[in-house]
Amino acid sequence: GDPSLLSQVFSQCKILRCNSAYVAATLQLRGPERGAAFCTALRSYSLCTRRTARTCRGDLAFHSAVHGIEDLMIQHNCSKEGPTAPPQPRLPSQNRHNFESIDICDYERSFFYKHGRAPGFQHCAAFGDPHIRTFHDDFHTCRVEGAWPLLDNDYLFVQATSSPVAKGSNATVTSKLTIIFKNMQECIDQKVYQAELDNLPAAFQDGSTDGGTRPGGTSLTIRELSPGRHVEIRAAYIGTTIAVRQAARQLSFSIRAAEEVAKAFTEEQDLQLCVGGCPRSQRISRSPRGLGRVPAETARELCREMLPVEDVYFQSCVFDVVTSGDANFTAAARGALEDARLFLADAEKLHIFQVGRGCSLVSPSPLLLFLLLCGFWVVLL
Repeated sequence: GDPSLLSQVFSQCKILRCNSAYVAATLQLRGPERGAAFCTALRSYSLCTRRTARTCRGDLAFHSAVHGIEDLMIQHNCSKEGPTAPPQPRLPSQNRHNFESIDICDYERSFFYKHGRAPGFQHCAAFGDPHIRTFHDDFHTCRVEGAWPLLDNDYLFVQATSSPVAKGSNATVTSKLTIIFKNMQECIDQKVYQAELDNLPAAFQDGSTDGGTRPGGTSLTIRELSPGRHVEIRAAYIGTTIAVRQAARQLSFSIRAAEEVAKAFTEEQDLQLCVGGCPRSQRISRSPRGLGRVPAETARELCREMLPVEDVYFQSCVFDVVTSGDANFTAAARGALEDARLFLADAEKLHIFQVGRGCSLVSPSPLLLFLLLCGFWVVLL
């Protein structure tokens, strides 16, 4: 990389240096004396983060480190007052680079190192009419037309543009997707991905296929899984994977996002379909009434071939085929189900079954009692 660029980057947020010093100080700790030395290293780590706080605002790795230090000090009964370690000798350049790249631009490995466990993940999808599966496993079918934000947080902005599925139809489909990966100091330049019907590029808008010239540029990558039909974007620096598909005359979006990333927004960023689902005024029933373009039973037979479990993906498939008259919409629901199977942290939440509206359940054991009490939404394990 360009030395001047590297020095410019590292002269700003010094969290990489703090992380590296902490790794070096704790790597060899063993035996009964580990406790006191570990607390000393944690206090040094905390002091280092405070010194660079001003230039690290908005940096995910910095905030992750601050919270991680607090958790570890509580877990190990460390006092905030006490000795701090003398400055560690700087690591050889090769090792220093390895620690820095692990800590700053590989979210999952960094999280595991700091917390001793894998991070939590959340899944959201938008496909077909559009149907929205939120991060909280709510499931809505929307009549939204025009541009609506699926995500709007500190690290990602995703906007879906919808248009009528057919002339005169009340139903809409996603015809355009815009995804913005916001600038993150050491890892990536801001990158924009845009897909439209019949134009699913395997590159960002600037023609690149990664995060740019920064030290962690390769922590953001894009690849084509099926030409013109399926693109996957991996953002390792924020523990996030996105799938964009085209099936029939619609685009679909699926995401597996680290919980910390999914929750990184303010009260002003209150309209996010992945977080709150469709506004109530924009929700419609998935039970097609009146004359459709395809008989409901025909649609059910077509959908059953692709989706043998009659869950909300199946219901959405029937709705889309009846409404659009296009049997290819079965592939949209099937693709969304495949993404959910890959992206859901808890695979047992894959199938959602609708028995009405309003409530969710994540265990089948009290099912009968639950239905007597509220008889609404059910997530079956």
